[in-house]
Amino acid sequence: MTDIKLVLFDMNDVLCHYDKSARIAHLAKLAGKAPAAIEKAIWGSGFEDEGDAGGLDEVAYLQGFGERIGYPLTVQEWATSLKVAAAPIAGTLALAAAIGKRTRVAVLTNNNLLLRSEIDRIFPDLHSVFGSDFHVSAEFKARKPDREAYRRCLAILNTVPAAALFVDDSAVNVAGAEQAGLIAHRYTDLETLTKRVTELGLLST
Repeated sequence: MTDIKLVLFDMNDVLCHYDKSARIAHLAKLAGKAPAAIEKAIWGSGFEDEGDAGGLDEVAYLQGFGERIGYPLTVQEWATSLKVAAAPIAGTLALAAAIGKRTRVAVLTNNNLLLRSEIDRIFPDLHSVFGSDFHVSAEFKARKPDREAYRRCLAILNTVPAAALFVDDSAVNVAGAEQAGLIAHRYTDLETLTKRVTELGLLST
């Protein structure tokens, strides 16, 4: 049995269903623009990737976001656009809570610094499970699957890679975690993940 001290979860499509099209539609309505224009301005420009990689602080990120969509977003409006696109996955959250009774659990998501500040407004269900152990790639100046994203996150969490299980729906991110020395599991469904963590001794049988 592996001696795992930490289970590190991705957020989007593991702990919540993320509907990007719903977010774009919400932003398009605010800005009075076509959804395709919003998508191109933010996701097609590399802007979101820059935020995820820590190239922008919270103020610069929000300002830049507004400039690109042609609408001066407030923090609350930006957060709401994400909240409408994120539907909690109750089963995975419950599993994480059960694991957390025996083993430390945390989140590592490719995201910007503003999300870290606003996460309780956007996804309030996380706090009761993960507390303050919520981290975004921007903190570490590296995005998954860069090995440094995992290693720098684990350094903050005082866990060596071999003692961490990483759960992500992306095969590329899972491979990156394994290259960084973590044990990794590609999330496809709750049943398969439950079986894996049970085999690893992270749940009562």
